[in-house]
Amino acid sequence: MKDTFNREIRYLRLSITELCNLRCRYCMPADGVEKKEHSEMLTEDEMVMAVEACASLGVNKLRITGGEPLVKKNVISICDRTAAVPGIKEVCITTNGVLLPKLAGDLKAAGVKRLNISLDTLEPAKYEYITRIGKLDDALKGIETAFDAGFEKIKINSVLIGGFNDDEIENFVRLTEKWPVEVRFIELMPMYDSGDFKEASFIKNEEVLKRVPDLVSLGDDGSGGVARLYRLPGAQGTVGLISPVSAHFCRTCNRIRLTADGKFKPCLHSSLEYDIRGMTKEEMTEQIKKVIMSKPEKHEELSYTKRSEANRNMNRIGG
Repeated sequence: MKDTFNREIRYLRLSITELCNLRCRYCMPADGVEKKEHSEMLTEDEMVMAVEACASLGVNKLRITGGEPLVKKNVISICDRTAAVPGIKEVCITTNGVLLPKLAGDLKAAGVKRLNISLDTLEPAKYEYITRIGKLDDALKGIETAFDAGFEKIKINSVLIGGFNDDEIENFVRLTEKWPVEVRFIELMPMYDSGDFKEASFIKNEEVLKRVPDLVSLGDDGSGGVARLYRLPGAQGTVGLISPVSAHFCRTCNRIRLTADGKFKPCLHSSLEYDIRGMTKEEMTEQIKKVIMSKPEKHEELSYTKRSEANRNMNRIGG
């Protein structure tokens, strides 16, 4: 189905939980989030129905997110059932990787095709700082386990933060020599006023090209999605630059989002939401049509002084 700006909506990002086993400073409060009653959240059946409704309107790609989706007890069942929905060609998961040693094999068997693993530093002390409670070794073991489980399409997502990890840019790029991964640098988005990040923290992805001038552009062949792709000569993997702040990609946005508490968001940075809890699949389908037709042409300007209008932290939207 196309929106009013002739964009074909093919991609659903489904958050299955607001909870997480880490407390990343750009994503959620230090003390976590208040756990809601089950009655306030989507059931597994409602999630599957929502995916079916989206697929009936042309959605063929599903990304399962959180919070941290792997803390959800029924995550394997959700993956298995949604991967079997007619029309869904690809199910992917975004995870911090910590629980992959336990679950990677089951995720692969359930039909998950790709993994995006969030990793913002390669230094143990800094990892513990940015996650507040995490251990780098756990995340690295998760990546290794994903390869062992047979996942071939792995992306490592690193939020680029000035004064925190910009001194590690080259080390991240060198991971593409070690592994056949796509290392993706994502600009820090001003989602909420946490006080943890000052203006100097918000730097453009162009800094990556300055620090690693050997990177060669792979051109716009469509394989990178929202990322501009580059490669080090002779490397196994690639480097992707995602610039939602300095060079937004709204013109080609083909996604809608569904939060764990049952709210469809036509745009990440909009406060507009459509509730689907308690609806039949037919009612959901009609509601999703409204969601698609309400997608804005673009989001408002984002900067250190102009915060997102989403009215939610990222853990309550879905990464």
